[in-house]
Amino acid sequence: MARILVTGGCGYIGSHTIVDLLKHGVDVVSIDNFSNADKRVLFGIEAITGKKVKNYTINLTDVQAVTKTFDDIGHIDGIIHFAAFKSVPESVAKPLLYYHNNIQSTANLLAEVQLRNIGTFIFSSSCSVYGQIKTLPVNENTALGKAECPYAYTKQIGEQMICDVASFSQSTWVSLRYFNPVGAHQSGIIGEVPNDKPNNLVPRITGKSSGRYDDLTIFGGDYDTRDGTCIRDYIHVEDIAHAHTLALNLSREQNTGVHVLNLGSGEGVSVLEAIQAFEKASGRKLDYMIGPRREGDVVAVYADKNQASKLLQWTPNPSVEHMMSTAWQWEVNMASGKSFLGKDYSIENFHL
Repeated sequence: MARILVTGGCGYIGSHTIVDLLKHGVDVVSIDNFSNADKRVLFGIEAITGKKVKNYTINLTDVQAVTKTFDDIGHIDGIIHFAAFKSVPESVAKPLLYYHNNIQSTANLLAEVQLRNIGTFIFSSSCSVYGQIKTLPVNENTALGKAECPYAYTKQIGEQMICDVASFSQSTWVSLRYFNPVGAHQSGIIGEVPNDKPNNLVPRITGKSSGRYDDLTIFGGDYDTRDGTCIRDYIHVEDIAHAHTLALNLSREQNTGVHVLNLGSGEGVSVLEAIQAFEKASGRKLDYMIGPRREGDVVAVYADKNQASKLLQWTPNPSVEHMMSTAWQWEVNMASGKSFLGKDYSIENFHL
C-alpha cells in the first residue's frame, strides 16, 4: 500500500482528495495548520471513509518544524502539495505574505524530497499561470503569460522550482493546473467551508441563496464575452480529487520526469450562466448586482483537457448543474447540522 503525505489536507480540495485516496487503498498522512481550514473536516473524512487520518499542525515555512515532522512521519512514497494561500484579491493587497508562504513552503518540501529520496511530488498549480489568454482553449503547451496577481506568480515560481529540481532528480513530478473547482462531496458531509468573505463565486452564490450573505456582486459586466461577464472552466471537486489518485498511478508507470496537466471540464461558462445553472439546480431565484471589475481577474480561460484524459484516463463530469446541486446540498447540510461542521455551525439567518 502506498503511503502519501497530503499538505493542506483539511482544505477544500485536500480533504476531497484524501477521501478519494483512502477509497482507493492509499494510506494518508496530513499536514494542515488550519490557517484556512476547519479541523472538524477530519471527522467528516472519517464519517465518509471509516478511517482516521493523522494530521500534523505545523507551518510549512518553518524549516525546523518540517524536518522534525518528516522524521516523525517516517517513510512515505509521495507528497501531494496543496497547502498555499489562494485568494487573488488578498494576494494583490498582501504580496509579500503570499511570496513568503507559498514559495518558502514549497522550497522546504522540495528539500525533503531530495533529502529522503521521495518518489513522487504532485503540485497543486492553477490555470492562473497562463495569465490573459488570447487563444482558447488552453493546452499545456500554451505559453505562460504575465501573472495577473501575486498568487498566480507564486504558482509559476512553484512550477519553475520543480523543473529546476527535477533536472537532477530521479523522482516523478506532476503539476496539475486546476481551473475552477466547485461543488461538494456527494454525501454532503464535506465541502467548501466558507470564511467571512469568500472570493470564490459558488460559495457566494449558495451563501446568498441561504441568507448567510446579504448581497451577491458580479465583478464586471462589460467584458468582451457573450454576456459581458468573465468566462471560467468549472470542474467538480470530486473529479479534481480523483485526478490526484490517477496521477499517483501515472507516477508509478512513468518513474521519473515532469508532467504538466490541465484539470478542467473543457467548457467555458460565464458567471451569469453559472448563476442560471444554480437557479435551475436548486429551484431558487437569485438576486445579484453587477459591480466594477476586480483587480487580478482574467477575462476568459478554459481548458483543453485532452492530455489529462489521455495520460490519466480521466473523465470528468462537465455538468455545471450537477456541480451546483452538490454545492447547494452542502449549504443545506451546513444549516441543518448534517455536515461535519455540526449544528453549532448553524447560523440564525439561514433561509432555506
